[in-house]
Amino acid sequence: MSGPDRVIVGLSGGVDSAVAASRLLEAGYRVEGLFMKNWEDDDDAEYCAAEADYEMAREVADCLEIPLHKANFAEDYRQRVFRHFLHEYEAGRTPNPDILCNREIKFRSFLEHARQLGAQWIATGHYARVRHLPDHSELCMAADANKDQTYFLHTLTQEQLRPALFPLGDIPKDQVRARARELGLPNHARKDSTGICFIGERRFRDFLAQYLRAPEGEMRTPEGQVVGHHQGLMFYTLGQRQGLGIGGIDGFPEAPWYVVDKDLGGNRLIVAQDPQHPLLMSPEIETEAAHWIHRPPEPGQPVMARLRHRQPLQPCRLESVDGDRLRVRFEAPQRATTPGQSAVFYDGDVCLGGGVIATRRTLASESEAPVPV
Repeated sequence: MSGPDRVIVGLSGGVDSAVAASRLLEAGYRVEGLFMKNWEDDDDAEYCAAEADYEMAREVADCLEIPLHKANFAEDYRQRVFRHFLHEYEAGRTPNPDILCNREIKFRSFLEHARQLGAQWIATGHYARVRHLPDHSELCMAADANKDQTYFLHTLTQEQLRPALFPLGDIPKDQVRARARELGLPNHARKDSTGICFIGERRFRDFLAQYLRAPEGEMRTPEGQVVGHHQGLMFYTLGQRQGLGIGGIDGFPEAPWYVVDKDLGGNRLIVAQDPQHPLLMSPEIETEAAHWIHRPPEPGQPVMARLRHRQPLQPCRLESVDGDRLRVRFEAPQRATTPGQSAVFYDGDVCLGGGVIATRRTLASESEAPVPV
């Protein structure tokens, strides 16, 4: 069938994907929407907003006068994302399921389904840009640096990136809201979704406790003094200040406490009152096998790294270690580098790829080699 290219947009019910669809219409594409349901369980009706999201996506599609498809990828999500999520927490690490969801669901299951529907392109409301060159595609940072989401997209392959469009990559969020109001979209004032989709409005601890055993243990200072008890190491992250429940300890000032380390073998949470404690500061990390969107940087090439979403880019140098693993040396020590999270690398505005943080060396380490947390 000749005519404009057909693109299927992942319509979530949120304002970003709605405006993404409208911009593609304005650009002359034949646009259709697809709503993905990625989670369901026995508590779905109480905690998951999937049905409300679908109804909003349907209203948006009606407003834009485009067809809306619906697909259930819940089993794919449970097998490819959620099982890994649980395994990582069980191993004492802190995973980022959004990164895996993009690779396995939004740019694999969704892409396969869209192709079955006859689409040449897929699009999402991510804040990123893609530069399609003759022999490869580049993932580039969004114009709105505060909203840039390339950190969550760094594991995409060329096969996933080549048919992808990111219609919001060149505009700031406030313009997205303004455009939604101008178009009269029913979700123009809807709040952005936050948190992990399968947890919904539940407390994180309550949800995780349904799947994993979390034995309680001691909170100790780096010097070994017991100052409290934790509810399970998996519920705490490096650098965390809130929710520790420590106060009024004889011999210590009335100052905040921070998680600075985890003793997995002894089931102890290590805490201190110094937000820049040497145990929190890492001049060097090692990653698991790195993934490169196109090709790795040249040996010795300076690159920039981001260790969490919205963190300013950090100068660093990369060294190969044990195959595809990387040693990352930073110009300045980094705070709260967290195994299970990802280090993502950039050359200018181009996202090169990244790797999951495996180990970290801290300023408190006696050895030059990275040690497990």
